[in-house]
Amino acid sequence: MRSVTGPAGGREEPAVSRKPCDTREFTYTEVGASRDLPFPGGYHHLDEQKVIGRGSASFDSAVTQLFTWGMHRGAGVKVENDAPAATPDASVELRWGIGPVGLTFCCRVIYIVDEPRRQGFAYGSLEGHPEAGEERFVIEHRPDDTVVASISAFSRPGRWFTRLGGPANRAVQKVMTRRYLDALVSQNR
Repeated sequence: MRSVTGPAGGREEPAVSRKPCDTREFTYTEVGASRDLPFPGGYHHLDEQKVIGRGSASFDSAVTQLFTWGMHRGAGVKVENDAPAATPDASVELRWGIGPVGLTFCCRVIYIVDEPRRQGFAYGSLEGHPEAGEERFVIEHRPDDTVVASISAFSRPGRWFTRLGGPANRAVQKVMTRRYLDALVSQNR
């Protein structure tokens, strides 16, 4: 694998070839740590939630959208996956951007949340992802009949350009999180 040098001769890091997502390694060691709080130290933590509907039909629809990558697509992310639905060990290639300007990166589903009124999954970043860490997506049907989507993550810059981006990276992550939640709201109308 060849290496690239960051701007101004910064630290070298491996160049990411176009190898398939399912052959890439995780970019962090705490794989599966999004199951429990607190999240690992040394990372930026994110936790957002939004009421996206009411009732069983809304819950079922949101779960379907989440597991079939509809939430991602609805937020403007192109999805290429090796399985039609999120399942443990399934890899997914995501592309966000316009035309030739954008980022393509890979994630792998780590675990599934499978409870009667709580469904979701978490995925982790793979080699070449701009961030290193994990993101959990959960749809919950609460006792008051509201349906709430929650997105939680721990991450830190994983590439030279995201290290340079500093706080702007967190702003982009927050915008994307809100776009994911808004996509679930619009898909549940």
